[in-house]
Amino acid sequence: MSLIRPAARAALHRWREVIAAAGFAAFGLWLIGLGGLFLVPLGICVVATGAVLGVLGLRRVRFAQAVDAPGVVEVDEGQVGYLGPTFGGYVALRELVEVRLIELQGRRLWRLKQADGQALLIPVAAAGAERLFDAFSALPGMDTQMLVLAAKAMPDDPVIWRRTARLALT
Repeated sequence: MSLIRPAARAALHRWREVIAAAGFAAFGLWLIGLGGLFLVPLGICVVATGAVLGVLGLRRVRFAQAVDAPGVVEVDEGQVGYLGPTFGGYVALRELVEVRLIELQGRRLWRLKQADGQALLIPVAAAGAERLFDAFSALPGMDTQMLVLAAKAMPDDPVIWRRTARLALT
């Protein structure tokens, strides 16, 4: 028998990164309160690190969706995969040229397009889709705030990210 209700446990698990960052920042404030030539600058660095980690954790929480779509998303060593009941596949992050958010049959889907024209559709509400935040954040020039806003509501322009053209070395 657990002392914490299942709904409260799920909420704590969802917000665990933000709670840990707040605890880290509180530790930094405690170091600042102790004073001293060494502890005050160290405490300031700890508070700043906790604030940055808290913002990143908050963006991950806002990006995550309730799971109500079939299939599972995998992110492994520079590859994004979707294993669904009717379609799926893998895309290498270095080969991506476009990330788009589309709506198809009433469901919102991430459309990941490769340089060779192949595309992978991943439901926004698939299991493990929250892992896409870190994968998409690694793309050069990705605006994570735009990414979080797009995950919550359908944007006017469905193109979230596009790779800039590479100059030919000739």
